[in-house]
Amino acid sequence: MASNELLIRREAGIVIATLNRPEKMNALNKEVFEQLKHLVTLLETDSTARVLILTGAGDKAFCVGADLKERQGMNEKDILVRMDYVKNIYLKLERLKIPTIAAINGTALGGGLELALACDLRVAVEKMTFGLPEVDLAIMPGNGGTQRLSRLIGLAKSLELILLARRFSSEEALSLNLLNAVVPPGQLLSKAMQFAQKILESGPIGIRQAKLSIRGGFERSYDHALDFEVECYKSVLYSKDRVEGIKAFIEKRKPVYRGE
Repeated sequence: MASNELLIRREAGIVIATLNRPEKMNALNKEVFEQLKHLVTLLETDSTARVLILTGAGDKAFCVGADLKERQGMNEKDILVRMDYVKNIYLKLERLKIPTIAAINGTALGGGLELALACDLRVAVEKMTFGLPEVDLAIMPGNGGTQRLSRLIGLAKSLELILLARRFSSEEALSLNLLNAVVPPGQLLSKAMQFAQKILESGPIGIRQAKLSIRGGFERSYDHALDFEVECYKSVLYSKDRVEGIKAFIEKRKPVYRGE
């Protein structure tokens, strides 16, 4: 990528992507979205990548949402085109075969929180600020916030947070099950890496199919979801990794999974 507004580094199967606009509170502009789309598209077929960690540069903000200065130069049609574009990026991120972790290093507002909601797991620094305050600007969350938040924490609380444009802390986000962990400053990436390393220890096919079953089943009726779970399980059943896992358990040794 020519621009450095999304920094990418790799570490033994873990891809770490950093929103790199700290002077703009990591606000999302056209270049960031283009680079995020490029990354997600690459990861869809990258067999060496097993976990994605998404974080922000600096210690003030994970992401404060759309770059409003850029948005001022857009008309209504431009905004609708951008919304559809972003919707598809976030869907591709959400539907990646590999687990995704948002390491929330600072304030997460609007489209920034919506980006984190598209990830599978979320870890945040303590005493940070969250919110979907769009109604204060006479708009509303439009990049999945109304849908992902309500599915994650429930209808009543989502209505409260969005309709009152209420900002809330990391600690409250944890109590709402919006976050999986809250850590002191300086421990964020290590906690995200701890989650990632645990995922790397497990069978790649099992991880992939478990994620597919959870997310895919959530979109189906209960009976159909149970059937879908069985279909997902079949990929594990006929894998060499399953045989290796059972053999290693019996032999009391660490399994060697190859994703086969």
